[in-house]
Amino acid sequence: MIPVTFPRRPTRPVRVGDIVIGGDHPIVVQSMINAETHDIPNAVAQIIAMHRAGAEIVRVTAPNLQEARCLADIRDEVRRRYREVPLVADVHHQGTAIAVEVAQHVQKVRINPGLFVYRKRVERSEEYSRSEVDEELEAIEAELRPVIGACRERGVAMRIGVNHGSLAERLTVMYGDTPEGMVESALEYIRICERHDYRDLVISLKASRVPVMLAANRLMAQRMDAEGMDYPLHLGVTEAGDGPYARIKSTAGIATLLAEGIGDTIRVSLAEDPIEELPVCYEILQALGLRKTRVEFIACPSCGRTKFNLPSVLQRVKAATSHLVGLDIAVMGCIVNGPGEMADADYGYVGKAGGKISLYRKREEVKANIPQERGVDELIALIKADGRWIEPDGNDTSGGCDA
Repeated sequence: MIPVTFPRRPTRPVRVGDIVIGGDHPIVVQSMINAETHDIPNAVAQIIAMHRAGAEIVRVTAPNLQEARCLADIRDEVRRRYREVPLVADVHHQGTAIAVEVAQHVQKVRINPGLFVYRKRVERSEEYSRSEVDEELEAIEAELRPVIGACRERGVAMRIGVNHGSLAERLTVMYGDTPEGMVESALEYIRICERHDYRDLVISLKASRVPVMLAANRLMAQRMDAEGMDYPLHLGVTEAGDGPYARIKSTAGIATLLAEGIGDTIRVSLAEDPIEELPVCYEILQALGLRKTRVEFIACPSCGRTKFNLPSVLQRVKAATSHLVGLDIAVMGCIVNGPGEMADADYGYVGKAGGKISLYRKREEVKANIPQERGVDELIALIKADGRWIEPDGNDTSGGCDA
């Protein structure tokens, strides 16, 4: 295939265990377990299953100090039963004590600026005075400083994760319910971290509406570039729901930004078993040419010119070759447009008149007048003759950790 790449926004590499986010490293796939943190056996089992299925980083909630302490046992049991898995602890309310605790046990701490320093909402509409703003920023810095120290001491990264639905009231009053308020929320925390010479940061700006998510991340990239910041961005459409629409919604947000060169790690958020999020992540990356996790099958939609039952033939080709990760294989219904439209594929299977098919290697027709019933066998023989065939191992899942 002719390589097509999207120019990627330059970012600093941020290490999370044995995974690196940003720099020239591949886009990282991550997800979050939904087992309760105090249920250590289930949490451990889910972390292992998620990692085996392709989650390169796994997030666990830490809603209170008691559950935050469970992360030590979770980490140790995952290591004992499986291997080291890069873990992120999700911290919301009562932020400082919990974040300092979890920094002893995980490789990244996620804080939500809108909830980190708890302030009861009073639904005020008048502007905040300069002294009120300064007072609140001083309170944030006082709470954040111990977390910065704990993360720096252990080489732990931090995600500053802004959610559109939980902006601090001060920022909502100052900027409205807008992407600008989300960006300012993140920048406040970044500047505090930089004042304390801590830069192992990943930034996220998530919303449940795709246009808001797109606008916030584009603006964040612009503002960071203007201020000389190069922090990697974590992309996701939060609370996307379930089923096909949730997948389309997530893809619309994540893929659009990746195609613009924005984004270094992704999470698809589904109201389903979280393991179902992972195929969507890898399919987004595969479609953009950013990761090769499966065979890329190219197939025409079929029309009156099609010379065979294209859906059934495509399924037979996929069944025989789907384990050959990295290949591009085309199944085209006729000779009119097939050879041209599949020219970038490694191999092509093209219908002809009279119940025959032709096989192509790139643009070259290498086998012609093959009876349709022998087509798949002849395709396998061609791939074997080229030395590109591997025997299926019986456990292939076409994507995931080996990507």
